[in-house]
Formats: sequence, C-alpha cells, structure tokens
Amino acid sequence: MSDTFGSLSAMPVKAIWDNVTARVVQSELITMAVVELAPDSVVPVHRHGNEQLGFVVTGHVRFTVDGETRDRGPGDTWRILADVPHHVTVGPEGAVVVEVYSPVRHDWAALPDSAPAVPVWPVSTPV
Repeated sequence: MSDTFGSLSAMPVKAIWDNVTARVVQSELITMAVVELAPDSVVPVHRHGNEQLGFVVTGHVRFTVDGETRDRGPGDTWRILADVPHHVTVGPEGAVVVEVYSPVRHDWAALPDSAPAVPVWPVSTPV
C-alpha cells in the first residue's frame, strides 16, 4: 500500500503538548503537521534543531519568537530558524495551524499514536 496519498481523517493523532495534537506527514527530508490547539492552551517555551514554517488556518495564536511577540490569525505566517526559543498562547476559540519542519522531526516519531479521529479542519459539509 502506498503512503504517497493520505487523508487527515484517516491519520493517527499525536499528542505533542497538553491540549495540542497533530496529524503528521513525513518524508525523508521534511515533516508537515496539521496541528489542533485547544482554546486558551499554551505551548511552553522550547527550541529544536529544525527550521519551522507555519500559517494559521483557523483561530488565533500569539507567537513569541526570540523575544518578539505577534498575534497571528487566518492566513498569517511565521518562520522560526533552528534553535531559536519560542512559545505560543492560543486564543479562546482554539486554532488549527499547518507547520513544516526541516530536517524531519524524528522526536515526534517516538510519540504514541492515538486512533484516527474527525479533524477540526477541514469542516465537512454534506453533499
């Protein structure tokens, strides 16, 4: 069976932080994650050896990257270089973000998988 194509609703869910989960697509050089952040959750200050790019799909987050703080909403982006400290505070409606990491997030591969579940985004509408 090929892993070239997938669906968010069929992917296992990884608990990345408290109240923060991700569906992860990984290749040899890149990790992409669709991350769901619960309302008012916090991703604590951390750093990693991966460069990180991302954008908000739904909701609002407040990013602090190397001491600079910005509010980010749908369509807003960020770029975090490797080993730069950063943290996130999530708005009261929660958020969904898409993030891309290079090199691969090998540390996430060790996290346990939960069963696939209906994602917050995209929202399905009956046809």
